[in-house]
Amino acid sequence: MTSKELKQVFPLGEKNEAFAQFFEGTSYLKMLSSERVSIANVTFEPGCRNHWHIHHKGGQILLCTAGRGYYQEWGKPAQEMKPGDVINIPPEVKHWHGAAFDSWFAHLAVEVPAENASNEWLEPVDEEAYNKLK
Repeated sequence: MTSKELKQVFPLGEKNEAFAQFFEGTSYLKMLSSERVSIANVTFEPGCRNHWHIHHKGGQILLCTAGRGYYQEWGKPAQEMKPGDVINIPPEVKHWHGAAFDSWFAHLAVEVPAENASNEWLEPVDEEAYNKLK
C-alpha cells in the first residue's frame, strides 16, 4: 500500500520535520484545529513510530482513521490499532504509537486541554521488540 492507496478522510499534510527527531521513519502532519482543542492528522509510513513519550497534565486521545498500527504503554504489551479504534491516554502515562512494519497508518491526535500541559519525549522504541510485533 502506498500513501495514495491509504484511504484517508483528512489530508496527508507535509513531512513532519518539526518532530522528525522524535520518530523512527517518516511521518506526515496536518493540523486540523488549533483553536480550543489541538487536533492533528498524523500519518506514518510503514515501520514509522514515535519515541516513548509522556503527556503531562492533559493526556491525549488517538482516533485511528486508516491503515494498521500499534499503541503501547510502558510495561504492557503493544495493542494493534485499526480504523475506528479509540485510545484514551491519561496524563503521565509513558507510551508510543505508530505504523505496523508492513502498513501505512493514520490517526487523529487530540490533545486534551490542561493548564501547563507539556509533552516529554524519551528514548526510541526498542528495535528488536518492535520487530517482534505481527
